[in-house]
Amino acid sequence: MGDLLPRRRVPRILVVDDQPSIAGLMSQLLTMRGYDVITAADAEQAESEVRRQVPDLILSDVMMPGKSGYDLCRSMKENPATRLIPFVLITGLSDSSDKVRGIEAGADDFLNKPVLAEELIARVKSLLRLKEFTDELETADSVLCTLGLIVEGRDPYTEGHCERLAVHAADLGRHLGMDEDSILALKRGGYLHDLGKIAVPDEILRKGSDLTPAEWEIMKLHPITGENICRPLRSLRLVLPIIRHHHEHSDGSGYPDGLKASEIPVLPRVLQVVDVYDALRTARSYKPALTPEQTAQTMREEASRGLWDAELVAEYFVMLAQKRQVA
Repeated sequence: MGDLLPRRRVPRILVVDDQPSIAGLMSQLLTMRGYDVITAADAEQAESEVRRQVPDLILSDVMMPGKSGYDLCRSMKENPATRLIPFVLITGLSDSSDKVRGIEAGADDFLNKPVLAEELIARVKSLLRLKEFTDELETADSVLCTLGLIVEGRDPYTEGHCERLAVHAADLGRHLGMDEDSILALKRGGYLHDLGKIAVPDEILRKGSDLTPAEWEIMKLHPITGENICRPLRSLRLVLPIIRHHHEHSDGSGYPDGLKASEIPVLPRVLQVVDVYDALRTARSYKPALTPEQTAQTMREEASRGLWDAELVAEYFVMLAQKRQVA
């Protein structure tokens, strides 16, 4: 019976210390408890190990040649791909200002040298439990993004739309110099912006155009539905405005809230530009695909009439021109 049960993945712990005797001792203590342990002699080697395979926990000495443990911690916590890895600083320093530096760098916990075996194991167990909960939230994130793709699949004319939006919206965010959190939100927004259409009946969704007033009212509810589905996940808090406001227009004629110009948050305005471009460039049952030149002319005209953010439209075409030059 036991062989039929799925085996749990062994947690992977990265120990960073320039003294081989200390790194070896901690590795031995943790390996004896069944953990998969790798060691690194300095921050540069540790970063290489993280790129090779992301660990579940990092235990790092503070004082090392080259980049310090504080610097390693800060770089891990500033990177969205690694910021959720629990990071423990191990120090022989007792001054409270050293601990403040660690807290400012983003450390999740501290251990004092000499490290006591019982305390080490207790802290590791506690932080790995926390990492399990975090992983479950990330899984929920992934499930919602997959659900967004399933919703997209109900419309035969939007195949690949979400993925294109995720990539191009993130590209535009980078072009505009946005921070990594905003770029990640734009990427997620590409997949999740139309999630609320899960509540729109197929006969309305597949109709595409010429909706009756009653059908249009149902369609206009999908941003609110999508926002309500995603609201419980705090990791999606920056994505919620994208979901709710990506159909607002700068002149106030959009939905669901009739916001105008700067009342519309910037992330929805960024995604909206990419969304409109992709829609114009894609053939639908009721229209052919426009050429890049026709699309540019149409979007600039619509922006001048107050539908889209004219500055963002201009920047998007600057970005596309730069990409063409590079290619």
